[in-house]
Amino acid sequence: MRQIMVAANWKMNGLSADAVHLTRAILDAGLDPTHPEVVIFPPYTLLHVVAQEAKASALRWGGQNLFWEPSGAFTGEISGAMLRDLGCRYVLVGHSERRQIFAESDADVARKLKAAQVAGLIPVVCVGETEQERLAGETEAVLQRQMKHILPYVGIGAQPGLVIAYEPIWAIGTGQTASPEEAQQVHAFLRGLVAGQSEALASRLMILYGGSVKGNNAAALFAQADIDGGLVGGASLQAGEFLQICRAAEANGRGG
Repeated sequence: MRQIMVAANWKMNGLSADAVHLTRAILDAGLDPTHPEVVIFPPYTLLHVVAQEAKASALRWGGQNLFWEPSGAFTGEISGAMLRDLGCRYVLVGHSERRQIFAESDADVARKLKAAQVAGLIPVVCVGETEQERLAGETEAVLQRQMKHILPYVGIGAQPGLVIAYEPIWAIGTGQTASPEEAQQVHAFLRGLVAGQSEALASRLMILYGGSVKGNNAAALFAQADIDGGLVGGASLQAGEFLQICRAAEANGRGG
């Protein structure tokens, strides 16, 4: 049975004191150490702070991005090996803000995904449609195009080797969210695309929902058969709200 994950994407927010406060709040909450798996994606400047606080715990952390080259003259970038050196287990790849604001293409996302796997990181690969694409009925076509570049990297040994995060871009930071039933339909579609390659891998693939997950909608979302947790943005900066989401995942009977 698939594990359930709650991932905190702090984006470009927080200083050292904030990182200590939020990390300690999670550690002191008495959550089951294995269910859900809780992962923090802080800014690069706070990775060492989170690592120092969480090093003796089951809490995981990761980078918000990486470059596809292992080293070199790439000012301002960070490599997979550098993230591993900071104790990271995961890295976000292809977040909608990277695609939209920094013009990352599907090909760029694929190169970063490969670099993450080569570095021994588990990439959490983000896919999703804009509001305009949704209203035009293009959701599945957009996801199919994005997944076409990801599918070649699904399958490291007997494991999927990555996590998918479905981010309906129209719901990020807007207060809107897909209904649990709408989100489930899209997650099932994504799992079906992977099943076309391997039913076994599809059954083990974690697919997170990343569209304005809150304390008051998490339980209903996580109750859906193909939603394996959440990629949480703004709500992850509020300890009480984030812990409410973690409790909803903890109460879910899957995984562990």
